[in-house]
Amino acid sequence: MVEAPNFQSEMRLLLRERIIEAGRRIVITEGWGAVNMSRLAKEVGVSRPVLYKEFANKHQLAEVVVEQEVDTFLVGIAECLAAHPADVAAGMTEAVEFTLRTGADNTLIKAVLAGRSETDTSLLPVLMTETEPVLGRAVTALSAAIRAQYGLPEMDDAELTSMTEVLVRLALSHLFQPTGPIDRAVGQIDKVIVGAYGSVL
Repeated sequence: MVEAPNFQSEMRLLLRERIIEAGRRIVITEGWGAVNMSRLAKEVGVSRPVLYKEFANKHQLAEVVVEQEVDTFLVGIAECLAAHPADVAAGMTEAVEFTLRTGADNTLIKAVLAGRSETDTSLLPVLMTETEPVLGRAVTALSAAIRAQYGLPEMDDAELTSMTEVLVRLALSHLFQPTGPIDRAVGQIDKVIVGAYGSVL
């Protein structure tokens, strides 16, 4: 017997999505400094107490907004790996190129990196220095995707996670602080991929 949908749960999920989208829209158009809980409540059409039931503070909202952005990247990365079912290096290199090219055109990332005021740059740590939601989430998901796609029985979980973290950190470094063309960055990371996964290629 199929359970009837819970109306309250559905409405709460819809509200949460509207809050996240409103926050993302403000960041893109005006910068993170323009985001505040009072404004969000007004734009979404709820009271501040209702808003605070979903997000205790602005930082929590920032983490969820970034999580959703990361998840979009992870879907594309999984597709890159699947396009090369028997070639680890090719799959990983394509995933890196996808990440850098998609990231270069991502409106949220560009808005955050372009933040000019102190309040704008307060979102930078969520993207660049905190373990979550970017680095840890990406390493965990990518390690699982690589294991599922390629098996790699020669590498235990700790080794796979370690190698994956190296590649994720490199990709994020090039994404957030590019020093040259994307093709050059992809070429540099490809050499690391061959070295890291050399024993199983």
